[in-house]
Amino acid sequence: MNTDANKTTSPSSTPKPHFCGQCGKPTDEQPHDQCAARLELEPPRYCTTCARRMVVQVVPTGWTARCSEHGIITSPETNASHVAP
Repeated sequence: MNTDANKTTSPSSTPKPHFCGQCGKPTDEQPHDQCAARLELEPPRYCTTCARRMVVQVVPTGWTARCSEHGIITSPETNASHVAP
């Protein structure tokens, strides 16, 4: 039985991004200044951990992106809209 699936990672143990969220290429291969500028306005399209293409949903209040291996990330605006007053 695989117990790794039940592990929870804390933010401090989350690995550093190895891939660009905009183009999917390794971050140490080339400068990603243009990609970083695009990520300020658009959601990431690739998982920064494994470079898989993510399923992205954009709504008026923000966006969600889902990697089949690493789960869901959401925009800060989306997180704020789900907080109860």
